[in-house]
Amino acid sequence: MAPVATTPHATVSTKKNLAIPLIDFDTLLSTSASARAETSNAILSAFEEDGFLYLKNIPIAPSTLSKVFSSSKRFFERDQWQKDSLAWTTPSSNRGYVARGREKVSSNLSRDEVQKEKSGNPDLKESFEIGREGVDGHPNQWPHTFDLEGVHFRKTMEEFFLECKELHRLIMSAIALGMGLDEHYFDKMVSKGDNNLRLLHYPSVKKEVFEKNKGQVRAGAHSDYGSVTLLFQDMRGGLQVQTSAGDWLDVTPIEGTVVVNAGDLLARWTNDTVKSTKHRVVEPPMSEEGVDEYPARYSVVYFCNPDLDTWIDALPGTWENNTCGKKYEGINCGDYLVQRLSATY
Repeated sequence: MAPVATTPHATVSTKKNLAIPLIDFDTLLSTSASARAETSNAILSAFEEDGFLYLKNIPIAPSTLSKVFSSSKRFFERDQWQKDSLAWTTPSSNRGYVARGREKVSSNLSRDEVQKEKSGNPDLKESFEIGREGVDGHPNQWPHTFDLEGVHFRKTMEEFFLECKELHRLIMSAIALGMGLDEHYFDKMVSKGDNNLRLLHYPSVKKEVFEKNKGQVRAGAHSDYGSVTLLFQDMRGGLQVQTSAGDWLDVTPIEGTVVVNAGDLLARWTNDTVKSTKHRVVEPPMSEEGVDEYPARYSVVYFCNPDLDTWIDALPGTWENNTCGKKYEGINCGDYLVQRLSATY
């Protein structure tokens, strides 16, 4: 898919009941109240309709993203023993290296069901998880003790983490404006930055792997757990989203954009007025005839969450005039995230 218009807010795809808008984020930073309102409404509408959107002109420099991707690639090229020494340990910490086959992302909430999926179709990826710095008992597993490259890696990722934290705050401000709330409504609930930066490497894989096992994917179908997710992807392709009709459609990489999707907690917070849409990473399209191996794919994902001590209950305006009232009981954000993570490892 490619943009079909040059207007600030354009529709990228309208196939099979799915519309993924391309929104110019620069207008949200405008001094014009009407321009900010228009962008906020466009963002909220996208989350309400299909749960996914592209943002362009975000306040993160292309050179920063290039450095992050380069540092990520070099990390995954490290000796396996170095990566294993930084291993992920617990859902409450959610920091460190996750080896290929360890995690199975799934829409299932049952650990037993996820384990069955993992044994039949393990995800073809490895990842490195980074959380907020300075959390007692949950230190990040940095490679800075190995070499100077590890020192630079830590600095790059710490700085990028904070830039994404600010982008999250701005997106939540847009959601607040779109809902008719004060634009700073969520500020205190996302001030700590209890988010997760995930570096992902999908190793090269033979075509025959997918041919022999028709259920094989690089990452299983799932929805995300938090408020919103920021996805920075390379140009390899393979990401798909599920339409309301059950069809799977490609989310083609568009240079200079970030893909943003709503998560389960935001859907719950808005009493399901916002959609948390299932997505997956599958066999990518081949670019060359006769090539029997798909090249490696890299992506960088920033999972945005409310602060872990936030109480998640239906927001004002989402339930008072609803005949069903509040669809969900209130829940602590941290407890919910640990519950979901526990099922996938």
